Amino acid sequence: MNGLSAVTHSAAETRALGVGLGALLVAGDVVLLAGGLGAGKTELTKGIADALEVKGSVLSPTFTLALRHEGRVPLLHVDVYRLDRVQELIDLGLEEDLDDVVTVVEWGHVVAAHLPRERLEVRLDRGVGSDDRTVTITPEGPSWHARALDLERVLLGSG
Repeated sequence: MNGLSAVTHSAAETRALGVGLGALLVAGDVVLLAGGLGAGKTELTKGIADALEVKGSVLSPTFTLALRHEGRVPLLHVDVYRLDRVQELIDLGLEEDLDDVVTVVEWGHVVAAHLPRERLEVRLDRGVGSDDRTVTITPEGPSWHARALDLERVLLGSG
């Protein structure tokens, strides 16, 4: 399936899109986020966390690499921006937890080869206006192809 796109016009709309995506996520799902600094990766993740009923604040784990948040479905929030070597990601042993959590990886394109091929790839790019974001979502694997119509509905309802 090709990538699907939506445009958001504020941080609140980007977060709302995350809520819609989060409603589709189940334990074992992996979401890779790509986009420049300030593109809205963490804001989208906060929306996903809202949908998963995560308790407490969700901040980018830039300096800790990974944070687990408890909720209706636990969220493992990973940020590989400051990763020096891919071995650091492997050393975390994330693959042991992937089946029990929703995993969101900021800067995920950097380590994509080391993560499951069954995943949702999300790219956020700045738009014309300062708060505009183009969000392109590419589902990979059979479980996402089965949820393609639901994914399209989420994107049509955004922006």
